[in-house]
Amino acid sequence: MVTSRTFKPSGSSDANFYRLFDLLCLFLAFQLSSLIYSFTFNTAYLVAVLFVAVAYMYCAELFSAYRSWRAGKFRSMVLCAWGALTIAFLCLFVISFMFKFTETYSRIGLGIWFFCSMLFLYTWRLTVFLYKRNRRKLGMNLRNVAIVGATESGAYLFTEIDNNDELGFKFKGFYDDRKPERLSDKLAINSVEGSIQTAVDAAKAGEIDILYIALPLKAEKRIADILKQLGDTTVDVHIIPDFLLSNLIHARIEHVGEVDTLSVFESPFIGAHEFIKRTEDIIVASLILLLISPLLVVIAAAVKITSKGPVIFKQDRYGLDGKKIKVWKFRSMSVTENSNIVTQATKNDARVTPFGGFLRRTSLDELPQFINVLKGDMSIVGPRPHAVAHNEEYRKKVDFYMFRHKAKPGITGWAQINGWRGETDTLNKMTKRVEYDLHYIKHWSLWFDIKIIFLTIFKGFKNANAY
Repeated sequence: MVTSRTFKPSGSSDANFYRLFDLLCLFLAFQLSSLIYSFTFNTAYLVAVLFVAVAYMYCAELFSAYRSWRAGKFRSMVLCAWGALTIAFLCLFVISFMFKFTETYSRIGLGIWFFCSMLFLYTWRLTVFLYKRNRRKLGMNLRNVAIVGATESGAYLFTEIDNNDELGFKFKGFYDDRKPERLSDKLAINSVEGSIQTAVDAAKAGEIDILYIALPLKAEKRIADILKQLGDTTVDVHIIPDFLLSNLIHARIEHVGEVDTLSVFESPFIGAHEFIKRTEDIIVASLILLLISPLLVVIAAAVKITSKGPVIFKQDRYGLDGKKIKVWKFRSMSVTENSNIVTQATKNDARVTPFGGFLRRTSLDELPQFINVLKGDMSIVGPRPHAVAHNEEYRKKVDFYMFRHKAKPGITGWAQINGWRGETDTLNKMTKRVEYDLHYIKHWSLWFDIKIIFLTIFKGFKNANAY
C-alpha cells in the first residue's frame, strides 16, 4: 500500500547517531548484566557480544529502524528495535545450541542482558523522542507542508497533521484550482491558499519542504504535470492514495522489462521477505517444539486414554494460493469430519470429548501444527485456516475472502488476538475476521509478527468462544 510517511536516507546523521547509541546500549546492558549476575567475562562472551551487535545492526536495517520517525509512531519505533534485538538473541541461542556452546554461557546472564538491552533501547529512544517533540511544539525543527487537492483524502491528512504537533509539520495550506464554493461542505477545509501552480511556485522558491498530492487518480495528466514541474526542486513529494489504491491488498510497483506495472493482488512474501518469514518460522517452531516436547507426549497419552480413536487428526485446509494442505491437530472429538457440509463446533457440542473441550478452550489441540510449520505448509503467524467447506461458503459472501490465502495459514494471527477466534456463526463475525486477516497481509513486517507472538503468549491461548 502506498504510504505518506516521511523518510530520510538511512545514512543521515540522525540515523548514524541512532546506530552509535544502539551499540552503546548493547555494551552497557552487557556490563550491567555481568554486575547483576556476576559471570566472568572471557573470549566466549566477547564473541557473543560482537555477534549480537552485528546481528542486531543487520536486523535493524531490515526493520528500517533507522528511518526518520517524524511522521511515525513512537511505539512502532521501539518495536522495530526490540524486534531486531529479539532476532539477534534468538540467532545467538540457536547457533550456540547447534554447535554445543550453550554450556559456555550463563542462560540467566544472557536473559538479564537481553532485558537490560530492551530497557536501554527504550529509555534512550524515549528521551530523544520527548526532546524532539518538545522542540517541535515550541516551533523549532519544523518542516513546511502543503497539500495539493482539497479532497477527502487531503482533509483526512490535514486532520492528522493538525492533531499531532509533535510531528513537527507547519501547515502552509491547501492548494486547488477549484473555487471555494465548489468544495464539499463535508470537508474540514476552511480555505484554499491558492491555485496548484501557486504551490508549485512556492516549492521552487524553497517555501515548502513536503508536498502531498491528494488528487484523484483520474487526474493523472495533472499529476504528471505537477511532478514534471517539481523535478528541478528538492521538495519531498508524496501522493496520497485515493479510495482505489488504499483498498488494494498489496500495492507496489513491479517491472516487466521496461514496463512498470502496479502489483495489486500478490503475496508480500516474495524475495527477501519470503526468506525472512521462513527463517522466522523455522527458528520459532524449532525452539517451541524443543520446549513443549514433554507436554506433547503427555497430551498424546491423555487423548489416547480418555477416548477411542487416533491421537492426531488431519484436516483438509486451504494453504498458500488456495492449495490444499493437511493440518495436524490433537483429536478433540469423538467424531471427525472432512465433509462438504460445514458442521462447526458449538457450545455443549456432543461430539467434543471432556478432555477435548479443555484442549480446544486452551488451544492446546493446535500444538501439532508447529510440525506443519516446519514442513512449510503453515506459518507461526498468519490467517487461521478454515475448513474447505467454510471457504466455499464464505468466498461467495465476503468481499476479498480468498485474499487470505496470499499468506500461509498461521497458528496464531492478528484476528485471533483481537478476539475473532472460535465459532463464526454469523456473517458479521466472518467479515470481521477476514478484515483483520487482510490488514495483517497488507501491513506485514517482521516486528508485526513478533508483536502478535508476544500478544498471543499473554492472551491468545484461552478463549471462551472456542468450543
